[in-house]
Amino acid sequence: MARILIVEDEAKIARFVELELKHEGNEVVKAADGRIGLDMALEQDFDLILLDVMLPQLNGLEVLRRLRQRKDTPVIMLTARDAVMDKVSGLDAGADDYITKPFAIEELLARIRVALKKHGGTLQAATNRMEINGVILDEDRHEVTVNGEPVELTHREFELLYVLMKNKNIVMDREKLMNTVCGYDYVGETNIIDVYVRYIRTKIDDRFGLKLITTVRGVGYVIREN
Repeated sequence: MARILIVEDEAKIARFVELELKHEGNEVVKAADGRIGLDMALEQDFDLILLDVMLPQLNGLEVLRRLRQRKDTPVIMLTARDAVMDKVSGLDAGADDYITKPFAIEELLARIRVALKKHGGTLQAATNRMEINGVILDEDRHEVTVNGEPVELTHREFELLYVLMKNKNIVMDREKLMNTVCGYDYVGETNIIDVYVRYIRTKIDDRFGLKLITTVRGVGYVIREN
């Protein structure tokens, strides 16, 4: 289990990330402004810090600069800004990684795993290789095979399959899947998950004669292990 500090003033984002991290079995602490976040980061021990750039009281870059004077806790910067110089400033100040909002939660979790691994920390995350009913998903290689044959999936198709396999035998509602796969700020077709499920079925079910993803009418989808 990793102990993670989220320094983020947007309550919706902080809560969304907190729930996902807790779902993976981690301890999460939150701070809504830079000054409080810095005090917590200096006074307590964390395995990793998720740090927003645009914060009240003290901006994220200043928090990071002051933190680095005393601690080398892994830090991943979160920001809505995507200018190259913003990224360079964060990395030069000592950030381990940088992710731009909106982001898919699985991408953030993957970046957290990498940062923790480099610093000897741990994150209770999904197994890197999962197998259900002959379908093997290798997260590290970003590969899917069925009975040894490779299946080409787009990034979002892969992420959707990953979430469903990770939560096997659990019915996942469409909104939860949309937030996880597309990001909390996704604006687009509300039936996007249905579309991706159809694509996956074409590439796996139809091709290999399987019934991998089951529709639960009025709720969402589930992968049940035979």
